[in-house]
Amino acid sequence: MQIYLDNSATSWPKPKSVVEAISTFMTDYGGSPGRSGHKKAIQSARMVYETREMLANFFNAPSSDRVVFTQNSTLALNIALKGLLKKGDHVIVSNAEHNSVIRPLRHLENQGLINITVVPCNNEGIIDLEAFANSFKPNTKLVACIHGSNVSGAIQPIDKIGEICKKMNVLFVVDAAQTAGFLDIDMKLQNIDVLTFTGHKKLYGPTGIGGLCFNEKAEIENLIQGGSGSKSEAETHPDFYPDKLEAGTLNTVGIVGLKAGLEYIQAKGIDNIRKNLTELTDYFIENLLEIPKIKVHVPSLGKLRLPVISISTDLMYPDELSRILDTEYGIMTRHGLHCSPLAHKSLGTFPNGTTRFSLGCFNTKDEIEYTVKAIKKIISDKNI
Repeated sequence: MQIYLDNSATSWPKPKSVVEAISTFMTDYGGSPGRSGHKKAIQSARMVYETREMLANFFNAPSSDRVVFTQNSTLALNIALKGLLKKGDHVIVSNAEHNSVIRPLRHLENQGLINITVVPCNNEGIIDLEAFANSFKPNTKLVACIHGSNVSGAIQPIDKIGEICKKMNVLFVVDAAQTAGFLDIDMKLQNIDVLTFTGHKKLYGPTGIGGLCFNEKAEIENLIQGGSGSKSEAETHPDFYPDKLEAGTLNTVGIVGLKAGLEYIQAKGIDNIRKNLTELTDYFIENLLEIPKIKVHVPSLGKLRLPVISISTDLMYPDELSRILDTEYGIMTRHGLHCSPLAHKSLGTFPNGTTRFSLGCFNTKDEIEYTVKAIKKIISDKNI
């Protein structure tokens, strides 16, 4: 038996419709969008435009012109943070951030350009809103916040954070790598100025495609310059969006796969996906809590959460537990710090990390029951 429980790293399997869309693009119309005038290039350009429109509607972004494609969420965050921040700016982040947020900021800080305040989280990984509200300074330029933790599954209260940012006239940047496709996101309603996302997790697209959406308050300088297919007579890069932030040939096949992923979510209904996954995750947690010697590092039952569960045990290191699950039971997980050391510090699981189980919409109750039995057997054998 093989059970895939590493969907927070990348979702698998992909929906059949996504695979078919990618195959059709590769075999029937593989032209380069915006670079040529022949029919295959026009077909590709149309797919890119339609996907921008879908994403703008999906996240309630102000305009599809301000939907920019990147290779992943990490690049999107680098573009946003480095394109918005100037020397002397102050940034607020939470103690639950992924390295894709904290590392670009530390890079700017180490260059002497910005200052950072890290707001503490509780032992469930939820930001301390009072400490957050007291962290603003006269030179605070933006708040960067993960929406949902890839370690504990904790959901940050971005509605409240967005309200405070709007009141303080500070830009709000949200990392939605883990939540896009699972939670409803409304940029206008939640006062999000910049939203970054990746396509290969809960949007069920392929790897190598992501992006950012941003409003008129966020004027982002470009990180990379080069060919754009527009203003080719100029030796300087175009100054209008999305071309301003897109240099080089787009990952059109990835965009096509992302479009099919969005269509899959819309057909199933995001509420239905969330309901089914939440029920399966809660069932998993309830069973894990009954296993002696296992610590479950998740928000309290009954709270909205991502389908992510981190566990640890004093009987072995996380890498050993993951190895046994994989080699002896065919259960694929992730172990370690999951590129989120700050989150583990909040949870008290640093530096060893955890063994993480992350569910996708193709997992079943039978798979979860098999996994629980496997963990019970491993713990029982180690506890002799």
